[in-house]
Amino acid sequence: MSLKSRLIPILLLKNGLLVRSQGFATHQIIGNPFNEVARFSEWCVDELIYLDISREGEPDLQRDDLKANDCGNFLSILEEVSRTCFMPLTVGGGIRTIEDMRARFHRGADKVTLNTLALEQPNLVDEAAGVFGTQALVLSVDARRRGPGDYEVMAHCGQLATGRRVEDWAREMEARGIGEILLQSVDRDGEGKGYDLELIECVSACVEVPVICCSGVGRFEDYAPGIKAGAAAVAAANIWHFKELSDRQGKRALAQAGVDVRKVGLGQPRRSRTPNRRRRLPSRSQPATHNWNALATEGLIA
Repeated sequence: MSLKSRLIPILLLKNGLLVRSQGFATHQIIGNPFNEVARFSEWCVDELIYLDISREGEPDLQRDDLKANDCGNFLSILEEVSRTCFMPLTVGGGIRTIEDMRARFHRGADKVTLNTLALEQPNLVDEAAGVFGTQALVLSVDARRRGPGDYEVMAHCGQLATGRRVEDWAREMEARGIGEILLQSVDRDGEGKGYDLELIECVSACVEVPVICCSGVGRFEDYAPGIKAGAAAVAAANIWHFKELSDRQGKRALAQAGVDVRKVGLGQPRRSRTPNRRRRLPSRSQPATHNWNALATEGLIA
């Protein structure tokens, strides 16, 4: 049995507001942090990635009428989001310690994405894998093209060059216990010209963990090439805000291109989620196992 390809919306939160991004530098206000989550829950999308890209010292985006209460506290926003989020939820941004991860799991996250923490303290990835299990850890990689087949890992929201080759970094983090990679192209972000397929091929070929590709989707037809380049899942942010029926049209385009996807979930039973629940996550020495019958029943595998 093979896992079906996933289609994943990404929500970007900055200073308490949802934004669209271009080039990791320009951000346009979309709305408040809660409305889109509720809409995606009604659609029963495959999964949701929620990233806080706020940075210290940056000017406030204003629009207090759209902000969440206590918008400076991402944990309070996450706790509220989890009340209306009935799909698997991955969150990232502002994670610096094991306790930061634990706080997000206790407030409803199923997985956390690590970016700056992994670059600055790679040994903490080993520790986190032992505490929470590899299935709970996603490496977020921001990559910039230096030349044909040559990509560099960028830090601090895509603004700082690290000198690391993307393939080397992906292999190192896989060895340390990362269970999945969210691969983003700084060059393609917000351009709407399709994924950087060479980047996806480079990373997918050098690791065994699933790769989620992102950055560059402008049409629903842009999704399928990402899967065919080696990604296990395709993700996007901006198109979910500006195209009608984004889940249905996206999956229709994938299916028409011969990609095996889960059926559109509108009207399916909701998955229960309780904020502040205590999670019992498998340790690295006791890896998570799949209940294949349950997965087949839910339409997640063929």
